[in-house]
Amino acid sequence: MSLMTLLLAVACNAVVAFLLLPRLAAGRHSRFFEGWIWFDHKAAMYGWVAIAAGLLAWDYLVWKEARPKVRGWFTRKLLTLSLAAGVAPILPWWIPAGAPPGQFLSMIGRYPGLPVLLAWGVVLVVLVLLCADAESRDYLLGHGKVLSVVSMCLLLLVLTMTMLGWAVTS
Repeated sequence: MSLMTLLLAVACNAVVAFLLLPRLAAGRHSRFFEGWIWFDHKAAMYGWVAIAAGLLAWDYLVWKEARPKVRGWFTRKLLTLSLAAGVAPILPWWIPAGAPPGQFLSMIGRYPGLPVLLAWGVVLVVLVLLCADAESRDYLLGHGKVLSVVSMCLLLLVLTMTMLGWAVTS
């Protein structure tokens, strides 16, 4: 149930970001709403990094005593590869390991959202692999207690920010 609450909070934030925030950002109190739009945009672009790093830390610290060999190895390799691909564009062009092939650069030029989509896809595949097994899902979600508190706080934060935004503009 707490996963559904978390999904509801994310969906409410997306609806507010698409329908309400652009109109309110043009108003008198635009700094508040521009900050909210900026945060939503950065979370959509780079939120996968925090999730991937958190899953790797969870894998190393919590799951190591009960992880299956193949699935644990596969998920670690996928997350490490996605994090390395996210850091690779930061490397200078003169480092031989940081020089991506020309085909990749032309593809990125044509489809600018592709790297973010691929990174979120890798994180989604890893989460599906982890949550498909009941034991690993139980280790990951912590019997639902922490997840329910986090999801309720996130839902209350979105609703509070929405109400505060409406109160400021009226």
